[in-house]
Amino acid sequence: MRLIRLLGTTALLVLGSAAALAQTTQTTPNTPPQGSDPLAEAARKARAEQQTAPKPKKVFTNEDFPATPPPATADAKSPAPSADAAAEDAAADNDPKSEAYWRKKFAKARANLARSEKELEVLQRDLNKNEVQYYPNPQEALMQQYTRQDINKDRSKLDAKKQEVEANKKALSDLEDDLRKAGGDPGWAR
Repeated sequence: MRLIRLLGTTALLVLGSAAALAQTTQTTPNTPPQGSDPLAEAARKARAEQQTAPKPKKVFTNEDFPATPPPATADAKSPAPSADAAAEDAAADNDPKSEAYWRKKFAKARANLARSEKELEVLQRDLNKNEVQYYPNPQEALMQQYTRQDINKDRSKLDAKKQEVEANKKALSDLEDDLRKAGGDPGWAR
C-alpha cells in the first residue's frame, strides 16, 4: 500500500513537470516565455529596435576631401601674385616711412613684452609656492625638499625677469618716440 502511494505521487510529479515543460515550449517565437531572464528579454528588444532603426548618416572628415583644390578653381578665385608685387611688399616692410614697417616693429615689441610678463607671473607663482613649503625652523627644514638656497635662486630669477619686463616696456616707449620723430601716424603703434 505504501508502495502504491509512493508510485502514484511520483507519477503525478513527473506528469506535472512534463505538462509545465510542454506549456513553456509551446510559446510563439515573437513572445518571450513567462518568467524568462530580463537580460535576454532586453537583448531581444534591442535587436528588434536595431533592425527597425534608420541607417546612420554619413559623417564627412578631412580624409573625404582632396588635400588641395583643383587647379581650375584656384586660378578662378585669385590671380597669382607677380614678382613685382612681392618686391614692393618687401620694400614696404623695410621702409621706415611705411605703416607696415611700424606695425611689424610694434607687434614684435608687444609680443616680447607679453612673453616676459607671462614668464614673470610663472616665476612669481613658483616663488610663492616654495616660500609656503619652506619651514624656517631648522629641524623641520632638514626634513623638507626645499631649502633657502632654492628660494634665493627663485628670487634672483624673479628680479632678473622684472628687469627684462622693464627693459621691454622701455623699448616699446622708445619705439613710440621713434615713430613720432619719423613723422608717422600714432595709430600705427596700435
